[in-house]
Amino acid sequence: MKTYQSNEIKNVALLGNDGSGKTTLTESLLFEAGVIKRRGRITMRNTVSDYFPVEQEYGYSVFSTVFHAEWNGKKLNIIDCPGADDFAGSYITALNVTDTALLLINGQYGLEVGTQNHFRYTEKLRKPVIFLVNQLDNENCDYDLILEQLTGAYGSKVVPIQYPIKTGPDFNAVIDVLLMKKYSWGPEGGAPTIEEVPAEEMDKALEMHKTLVEAAAEHDETLMEKFFESESLTEDEMREGIRKGLAARGMFPVFCVCAGRDMGVRRLMEFLGNVVPFVDEMPDVHNTRGEVVKPDSNGPTSLYFFKTAVEPHIGEVQYFKVMSGKVHEGDDLGNADRGSKERLAQIYVCAGANREKVEELCAGDIGCTVKLKDVKTGNTLNAKDCDHRFNFIKYPNPKYTRAIRAVNESETEKMMNALNKMREEDPTWRVEQSKELKQILVHGQGEFHLRTLKWRMENNEKVQIVFDEPKIPYRETITKEARADYRHKKQSGGAGQFGEVHLIVEPYYEGMPAPDVYRFGGQEYRINAKSTETVDLEWGGKLVFVNSVVGGAIDARFMPAILKGIMQRMEQGPLTGCYARDVRVIVYDGKMHPVDSNELSFMLAGRQAFAQAFKEAGPKILEPINDVEVYVPSDRMGDVMSDLPSRRGLIMGSSSEAGYEKLTAKVPMKEMANYSTALSSLTGGRASFTQKFASYELVPTDVQQQLIKEYEATKGAED
Repeated sequence: MKTYQSNEIKNVALLGNDGSGKTTLTESLLFEAGVIKRRGRITMRNTVSDYFPVEQEYGYSVFSTVFHAEWNGKKLNIIDCPGADDFAGSYITALNVTDTALLLINGQYGLEVGTQNHFRYTEKLRKPVIFLVNQLDNENCDYDLILEQLTGAYGSKVVPIQYPIKTGPDFNAVIDVLLMKKYSWGPEGGAPTIEEVPAEEMDKALEMHKTLVEAAAEHDETLMEKFFESESLTEDEMREGIRKGLAARGMFPVFCVCAGRDMGVRRLMEFLGNVVPFVDEMPDVHNTRGEVVKPDSNGPTSLYFFKTAVEPHIGEVQYFKVMSGKVHEGDDLGNADRGSKERLAQIYVCAGANREKVEELCAGDIGCTVKLKDVKTGNTLNAKDCDHRFNFIKYPNPKYTRAIRAVNESETEKMMNALNKMREEDPTWRVEQSKELKQILVHGQGEFHLRTLKWRMENNEKVQIVFDEPKIPYRETITKEARADYRHKKQSGGAGQFGEVHLIVEPYYEGMPAPDVYRFGGQEYRINAKSTETVDLEWGGKLVFVNSVVGGAIDARFMPAILKGIMQRMEQGPLTGCYARDVRVIVYDGKMHPVDSNELSFMLAGRQAFAQAFKEAGPKILEPINDVEVYVPSDRMGDVMSDLPSRRGLIMGSSSEAGYEKLTAKVPMKEMANYSTALSSLTGGRASFTQKFASYELVPTDVQQQLIKEYEATKGAED
């Protein structure tokens, strides 16, 4: 393979809802480019994409697949991405390292929630988009309706390049309004017959051609002037205008394909090769210091590793993009993230599991390597005089959490190693060993996501696992002032133990005034704070510890021990055993013994005094509340709005967004445990949602009583 320069390389992400036909289109693209001699089929389990066992078992894509094609002296790097939103990490990664998105639409279903989600990310990352209407031979396909949906969602920027003469089982021809030609195919597809536009289609084709010319001229002043003068542009001028419109996201061209019958694919390849922007025409990338890093082959060598795949008999395959300079076989590079050195013994270009060895790759190109010692997904490797680091990929928050455990407890370590390995392949997995909940938690993007993990764990790693409902990280706090004292006294021959602590507790909030006067049981307690220590708790909130002891009743050297005892009790609230937060503790008096007092005595006295006061201070349970955004089709809006209040959700507002409704709500974390599955059931899989932690709020009284009852039953069982 020749070495391609930045102005000869185009990087494309192939996106689309599950079932839109991306894997089938990949086969046709590679076949047309001569990379493969025969198109594979999903049912035969012989496709270039979907070659991992779990993908073949379930019949859907789990991992993105990197492949390349050479076309008319240009190189196309294409990343075929999973369609299911549960595997969002793959398409988010792909969009970040490519420059143009091909957004495939199922001709049977039109605009789907997956399409909306993918488009939303292209918008966030400012990536050009080309819509591809596939499966035009399906009897339920209505191209005009799909075009109406697209323009309704994304406006006049949606501009057809082609339209089918008819859809359904008899589909075999399109009118290309860029070239003003009719393309038709025989039953086997492949090379088209190219003819003039038929007379009966001429008026429609001319009208759409004029719209396309206007859109192409709009993004270049010279072309705009020429268009005003002659109302036409040459084919090359239109290509230039479309390229600039794409790069500026000023237009979204629409193409027609029937990937299963290899119709329209060759024309699509021509468009990708001739019109889609090159690597060096796209906006600059910045390193972690905010410096621009241009895809300059003459610059210092810097590689960004965006994907890891673990393949049988090979091990880790690491995929990278050359951000700057050139990389050669045998180069020695430094890992900017881990401080280690690496030698790239071989470098390859990819077509799924097939790899072709190359000697050199230039800035903007995508390749892979194997047998690296210490490179993780997201790392940067640099040449000697380069210190770039990149961290531009931002992954979504988890939507679905389960506690995970090995059926055989002795295999827990093996399970953890496998989980960490899987996270290298998919960074949207998050694994957490929760000391608080005493569970190992796996956070993912949905039930589908975790089902795949379970299959891989049990079939690839041979570890049987069980998913449990995750416990909720409740918090405890107090709602009023309370006072308590406790004397710890122990005598058993020789030196004994003695410590007495008197303290006041009250709810803490930011900016509250210093303690002054308190009244309990008709007695007044005046506070003169000698020192105040604020502890930012690991689990959120604060503990404010005030020393107000006068007259040397407790020596200052025992104060840290009292604080330690209080902290121990904060880690196990009296209501449910959960962490306590947002409490101010004032130690105002006590007693000590000249011989028997020690740190242990005051730690125990402080802990017990605090526990007694906490119980008298109107203790309440707090629960985590999430901010939730739900994207739902208009016709299912009522179902979703009815469901959220049943989950104790508070709907904050709604708005329309590109053909879908967006609901915002605050919902307790406990009620979101199975929301991914429930929402899919409510909307037929047509809605999606995001969530993130918002705050801790008081639980309702009936919920608090239930939680206390459950905790006491658990304690009784343990006792």
